[in-house]
Amino acid sequence: MTASAAPRPAGGSDPALTSVIGRPDRPLANNQRNTELFLLIVSLVVVTGMSVAVQASVLGEISGNALALPGLLALLFFGAHLAIRFLAPYADPLILPAVATINGISVVFIRRLDLGRLTPDERLAAGVLSGEGSEALKQYIWATVAILGFVALLWLVRDHRSLARFGYIALFTGLVLVMLPAVLPSSLSEINGAKLWIIIPGLGQIQPGEFAKIALLLYFARSLVDNRDFLQIVGKYQTLKATPGFLFRAYAPIIGAWLVSLSILVFEKDLGSSLLYFGLFLVMLYIATNSWRWLVIGLLLFMVGAYSAFLVVSRVQLRVNVWLHPFDDPFDTGYQIVQSLLALGSGGLFGSGPGAGSPNLLSLYASTDFVFAAIGEEIGLFGLTALLMLYALIASRGIRAGLDVRDSYGKLLAGGLAFSITLQTFVIVGGVTKLIPLTGLTTPFLAYGGSSLVANWLIIALLIRISDAGRRPAKVKAPPLQLRDAPTEVVKL
Repeated sequence: MTASAAPRPAGGSDPALTSVIGRPDRPLANNQRNTELFLLIVSLVVVTGMSVAVQASVLGEISGNALALPGLLALLFFGAHLAIRFLAPYADPLILPAVATINGISVVFIRRLDLGRLTPDERLAAGVLSGEGSEALKQYIWATVAILGFVALLWLVRDHRSLARFGYIALFTGLVLVMLPAVLPSSLSEINGAKLWIIIPGLGQIQPGEFAKIALLLYFARSLVDNRDFLQIVGKYQTLKATPGFLFRAYAPIIGAWLVSLSILVFEKDLGSSLLYFGLFLVMLYIATNSWRWLVIGLLLFMVGAYSAFLVVSRVQLRVNVWLHPFDDPFDTGYQIVQSLLALGSGGLFGSGPGAGSPNLLSLYASTDFVFAAIGEEIGLFGLTALLMLYALIASRGIRAGLDVRDSYGKLLAGGLAFSITLQTFVIVGGVTKLIPLTGLTTPFLAYGGSSLVANWLIIALLIRISDAGRRPAKVKAPPLQLRDAPTEVVKL
């Protein structure tokens, strides 16, 4: 054996595989996971308290169903905790409890909406999840699917850097998912004027754009790592005298992202997704280059695109007019935003109490687009502030994961994933509070909907994986990952 050769451990196991999976420093790993378990119990206490309050207010009594629903949720969240304990033992202990709290409140509140649609006799006879076909039952099933996907992704992706080799595959997949609803017939893709869905007769519908978001983030991270040095130079120096070829290479990425977002707006009539995709690319470009000039260019392109869309797309005109003058037609086009503002106003500082509001009068979309306003009526400004702080905690810990990890790909990917949750939350909350025009996005983890729930749990799985890599002690750090087609900076630690 040469002096430079490393001996293999007893039993013939591969040292590279051992260090990638990680042989945990048990005291450190157990302390973090025990902290996570304690916070998870606290989150379930909050969810249980809300479930009991809803039961007492809506039914006038407290039965076993009030505890059974949090118990069912506990099975899912403790399963996710066990997966992290074995598959990502060094991951941030704050992310899962924050997500579990929001998701648990979502299921409890959607059940409250189900009960509100029933007669008093039907409410007393309703089961734990309000009977067959209820939205609460479907949301719980989707939560189960989402957490199974979360566990599967943690098991399949043992090193986030391995995703870099799939950058162009992710780009192709993302574009197909984004554009598929636009090319399908309206009968198979359009709901309420927006072509966002793939409608499967007899089974329901999925929103492919939620998964396209993840695929495009994987590509953005890979592409920006490949071209970061060049883009930094472009962002810092004047390029007025540059050759056409240089200018094309410099500005093609941001122009391409802008054109894709405009295409979504024109052909799918979806203002929210258009803003989300372009905003994600712009923020990741800024993270990669640290150049404010790219932000200025992006904002100018956004303003040009937004004004052009207002002139051409009738749906954008309607959204803007309703935003500016909701009370001009409070019983038709302005009904939803007017009811949203009234619900938030009647909730006041402390709210009417879980189960004591009138969310079913708010809108047909009280469980989806307007769930933030519907729940705000019952938990008030202080409750909504606490809810927003949970989103801020998820975003901050996601950004922290990017700062902790040492490879550029992980930093960019974590930043993009964390910002996607932040931007999506801001857009929908801004819409229901009349800060910005309404969009078709859903509130992550809170709104009813399977596609959004599954996609956002997959985002959390990726953040957990990156966090585990960044917080892993040096003696069990993963070795450089050799990828034939990955950029040098991705694989260099």
